[in-house]
Amino acid sequence: MNLALIDIVALVFFVTVWFTYTQFARIRARSTYSLSHILRQLRIDWMRTLTRKEHQIADAALLGNVERTVTFFASSTVLVLAGVLTLLASADKVVEVLRSIPYTADTSPDKVQFKLAVLALMFVFAFFKFTWSIRQFGFVSVLMGAAPQYRSTDFDDEQREVFARQTAKVIDQAGHEYNNGLRAYYFALAFFCWFIHPYLFICSTAIVVLVLYRREYRSKVLRALLATKGWEPGPIKENGDSQ
Repeated sequence: MNLALIDIVALVFFVTVWFTYTQFARIRARSTYSLSHILRQLRIDWMRTLTRKEHQIADAALLGNVERTVTFFASSTVLVLAGVLTLLASADKVVEVLRSIPYTADTSPDKVQFKLAVLALMFVFAFFKFTWSIRQFGFVSVLMGAAPQYRSTDFDDEQREVFARQTAKVIDQAGHEYNNGLRAYYFALAFFCWFIHPYLFICSTAIVVLVLYRREYRSKVLRALLATKGWEPGPIKENGDSQ
């Protein structure tokens, strides 16, 4: 199999953009208000409230809803992966379909199989992220069960604060893994464009990054969430962070 130069450039661009944006989002969240930043603060508030409540039934239900959502994506990923692997055995038919689409770049069965193999690896990556997220949400369930009781005198305010922050940190890590799995889905949609044309692949990758950036740093829901703390999008104010 010989990939054309533009195909190699498109694939390198795709991998570089995915990795770079992931690192960029992680670093920028430390200095700029984003969805991940505000959600971390709200999770801390949630756990603070939990340690001062007599019953945690509603909290357990909320956590269960989130965990079921992640489980849905994990099981869906298995089905998608099965479909991609099935197509590997039918590369010739896939080529026939692609050649019937106008403006599609010239392709061959071995190139299609290579692209499907890469796509399968992407969904394997997503599956591992989702399942690790599920496990971490399970750890949170254990922590919630061991949370300081409302009427307990064995825990002072400082101990409750430490517990709340550390439990929120576990929820935060589970949320990050969930986001990484979802991000793999977004980039998989861009990857599908490579079957049509490498130039379309490059353009769709750039569009996905723009969509992710806008939702993370410029969305209306971010403004609404920040408003609950009296914050506005932009650089993090030193006196406005509860960390």
